[in-house]
Amino acid sequence: MTTAAPAPAPVRETAPARSRSARRVPYRLLLPGILWLLLFFVAPLVYQASTSVQTGSLEDGFRVTWHFATYWDALSTYWPQFLRSIGYAAVATALCLLLGYPLAYLIAFRAGRWRTLLMVLVIAPFFTSFLIRTLAWKTILSDGGPVVGALDSLHVLGLTDALGVTEGHRLLATPLAVVCGLTYNFLPFMILPLYTSLERIDGRLHEAAGDLYAGPLTTFRRVTFPLSMPGVVAGTLLTFIPAAGDYINAELLGSPDQKMIGNVVQSQFLRVLDYPTAAALSFLLMAVILGMVTVYLRRAGTEDVV
Repeated sequence: MTTAAPAPAPVRETAPARSRSARRVPYRLLLPGILWLLLFFVAPLVYQASTSVQTGSLEDGFRVTWHFATYWDALSTYWPQFLRSIGYAAVATALCLLLGYPLAYLIAFRAGRWRTLLMVLVIAPFFTSFLIRTLAWKTILSDGGPVVGALDSLHVLGLTDALGVTEGHRLLATPLAVVCGLTYNFLPFMILPLYTSLERIDGRLHEAAGDLYAGPLTTFRRVTFPLSMPGVVAGTLLTFIPAAGDYINAELLGSPDQKMIGNVVQSQFLRVLDYPTAAALSFLLMAVILGMVTVYLRRAGTEDVV
């Protein structure tokens, strides 16, 4: 009678092998996100880069000829729209900060049981289309509307006409209308990071400042505002970057004199069908914003970004 051979002992994974496998886990988890970025961000970016150095026409076709002069031609032709876009976005960002900071402070420290309701009201505009919200502002700022009538009766429009932000005692088709639309549409992007940053501040720090005989203004200047800088940095970036590339507000609330670079890119792509110029303008806008953001982060400190 023969006996069965004993089963081989299981091979145990060695410690170095387990360590290598554990180190690969984060990369495996990142793989879906990396593939998503490669497919929907890097690939279109490469395609647009190749388009920007092409020559030809829609009838004859476009070919890559490495025509980098398109960038200089686009910049020399549309530099006023670039400057206008940066200016409108900067003013809208400053207004969002001035309007959003007090509201975020109120929600974080003074709202009490109304905090949830106020936060819902802040994000409520997101439940409506961006286009519909802008069209609503077109109605609000219309020439025969109550806003224009009230401002005209208070002689405010005369002052704004003198400053050059309005024209002919009207609001529509003026720089003020475009900036108002940008400010309204991007205000939640400022309030939310500001609230998140302020809400993290320990209230005992305010009490300690009071114990050290610091008044409310000194407490805000020396304690609250420095600790809320991460929210300020994040909010200004989230507001300025999309505002600089926006074209809906200038299209609906402005006139040809208020066109931004986003309007030029949209027109070159969909109306003129000059794809190389449109792609070059897109990359120039990206480069300008990236340069400004880099300088801003170096001044503010990259550790301040939340």
